[in-house]
Amino acid sequence: MYRTLSARHDRFALTKPFRISRGVKTEADVVTVALRAGEHEGRGEGVPYARYGESVESALEAIEGVRPAIEAGAGREELLSLLPAGAARNAVDCALWDLEARQAGKSVADLLGAPEPGPLASALTIVIDTPMMMGATARRVASAPLLKVKVDSRLPDAQIRAVRTAAPNAKLIVDPNESWDARLVEAMQPLLAELKVDLLEQPVSAEIDACLESFKPLVPIAADESVHTTAELEIVARRYQVVNIKLDKAGGLTEALKLARATRERGLGLMTGCMVSSSLSIAAALHIARMSDFADLDGPIWLAKDRPGGVEDQDGTLYPPVKGFWGTP
Repeated sequence: MYRTLSARHDRFALTKPFRISRGVKTEADVVTVALRAGEHEGRGEGVPYARYGESVESALEAIEGVRPAIEAGAGREELLSLLPAGAARNAVDCALWDLEARQAGKSVADLLGAPEPGPLASALTIVIDTPMMMGATARRVASAPLLKVKVDSRLPDAQIRAVRTAAPNAKLIVDPNESWDARLVEAMQPLLAELKVDLLEQPVSAEIDACLESFKPLVPIAADESVHTTAELEIVARRYQVVNIKLDKAGGLTEALKLARATRERGLGLMTGCMVSSSLSIAAALHIARMSDFADLDGPIWLAKDRPGGVEDQDGTLYPPVKGFWGTP
């Protein structure tokens, strides 16, 4: 059956600035793909990220380049060779999954032979601010099971301590977003252990993370910017204890599933992350999150207005979208 593919730029305002070491976001810019075949339509979303040389314009151009092949019937496995990993491929891949599920009258979970996504603990992010303000923010969500603390290289010790004091029982992920160097990683180890931090995420730049190869951390370290697909896993496994999978890095659910299985086969821990996005990005990521030790999928929680029927957060527990939103007939 002939297909038609369309792609557009959607923008979602945030309720407050999302501040990390790399900069500040006040809006989420995403690329939305719709793939129609007869009476069925599949949707997917990608979030182009400047850190990886992406923009909304480049993603839309890449999608337009593969439109003839997708409309002619190219599937998910063919897409892996048509586009590189990234936001453009993610949007198309997830639209293909959604369309396939609707055409089959089954859910994506059925197609995978896996359980349907259910409620799960998903990190609530404490963005960079003064230690006092970060502590105040943490106090308001202290009953959540998992918090993610964004830091840079200026006051990480005071910021993390303020959050831990305000939320003594929550699990903590500390994320410097590549802003530390090797000396700071080593110097912070005793404090991270003292404050019972559960995970340190990508402390140094992916370009210099060879320094972690012989390092013995007191707290497990997760690769984020250092790992996109299974191609990087062999090197990453020598430097990190946990892999953070994001569909926008992997280029879709298809490659993300392969990376998740390969990560587990190597005995590494698994985390599912996201960009600041709508629930259309998160719905597909839930199929990786159910396999993971940590989930960080609060992107839509930052939006002033999400897509109707999307995920809901209740005190750090994330509930899946309504039936029919994505991946269910």
